[in-house]
Amino acid sequence: MIYQFTTLATIYTPFQSLENMPVQPCGADGCIGEIIFKEEYARGLKDLEGFSHLYLIYYFHKVNNYALEVVPFNDHTNTKRGVFATRTPMHPNNIGLSIVELVSVTNNIVTVKGIDVLSGTPLIDIKPYIENFDKIISKPKSGWMEKSYDDVKKIRSDRRFIQ
Repeated sequence: MIYQFTTLATIYTPFQSLENMPVQPCGADGCIGEIIFKEEYARGLKDLEGFSHLYLIYYFHKVNNYALEVVPFNDHTNTKRGVFATRTPMHPNNIGLSIVELVSVTNNIVTVKGIDVLSGTPLIDIKPYIENFDKIISKPKSGWMEKSYDDVKKIRSDRRFIQ
């Protein structure tokens, strides 16, 4: 079965090229982006300003293929990993997810901070981060990922996932 998604908005960021971008939102601390919603969806932004953070669900529109095994940016051992154990853009459905800080909502424009997305990316959904529901209280495990928060902040993309 094939599902189709509607583009609700377009994400605009300082990143014009897939190379040398942060590979996670923590590497985009001060980066400001604007999400410009189509007018017909602007009413849906009502009450969003009460939240501090948002989940952005978007389409990796520049990814033309997928791979079931990849060497992720964050793996210092250069080991091929199963794509579902990574956050690379090479997943079969090319869907991205970022948590960003909400700065403001003005009419159909949502301004966010800490965004690691290519400018021009289509947004397919937006959801509020709700600490009481989303915060993981038990000790989470990060699988093969051994890099620290500070290490990941410094990593930038290269050409490995550009088709």
